[in-house]
Amino acid sequence: MNEQDIIQQLEFFRDIGVQTISVHDARPAADATAPPIPPDIAAVPPVDTLEAIRSDIGDCQRCKLAPTRTTIVFGSGNPSAEIVFVGEAPGYEEDQQGLPFVGEAGRLLTKIIESTGIKREDAYICNILKCRPPGNRNPEPDEVLVCSPFLKRQIATIRPKIVCCLGKFAAQTMLQRADPISRLRGEFHDIDGMRVIATFHPAYLLRSPEKKREVWEDMKQIRAELFRLRF
Repeated sequence: MNEQDIIQQLEFFRDIGVQTISVHDARPAADATAPPIPPDIAAVPPVDTLEAIRSDIGDCQRCKLAPTRTTIVFGSGNPSAEIVFVGEAPGYEEDQQGLPFVGEAGRLLTKIIESTGIKREDAYICNILKCRPPGNRNPEPDEVLVCSPFLKRQIATIRPKIVCCLGKFAAQTMLQRADPISRLRGEFHDIDGMRVIATFHPAYLLRSPEKKREVWEDMKQIRAELFRLRF
């Protein structure tokens, strides 16, 4: 996470009313005796992979969610996917199984994905947070700040044509805007060479099935945009 990313993230938290953020730095201290890296080697960025990102996460203790989680939910799907779906955080069933969107909301998400003409296994699915918040509460700013760099690396590694944000927290984090999901959804944004769109979270649709029609309209946009980007 570079300086500009940190500034944008902090400005976003300020816009939604956050006044303080506590961050636990779990990185090991630098080895003062280690030899310097030659400039020609240091200048060449390593090729990132999903396996390397998962290895870097390790048995993560970077935030206060670590003591209460059962499993780190990294993500699943096609590492070369044309589309990535991003939710907010694992729920109970995801925490137990270590996979994203495996409960009732996950089954609905499968239908949503297939409405775009893509099989679930051909997409990639992940969350803003890799650990379940206690009681499925909303993600908190310090947790998002610590975890979101790994999400950004995942997306940068996959390089999808489209990213679909599921729900308010995913949309606000990806778009760095504090607007409600009702204002963020249904419109494409260009971010880092990718097309990003937001829609309602499947769990919200289970409570408000009348909103499924709007999600269907969003998926039609995605389907059309995928067709356009392929040719």
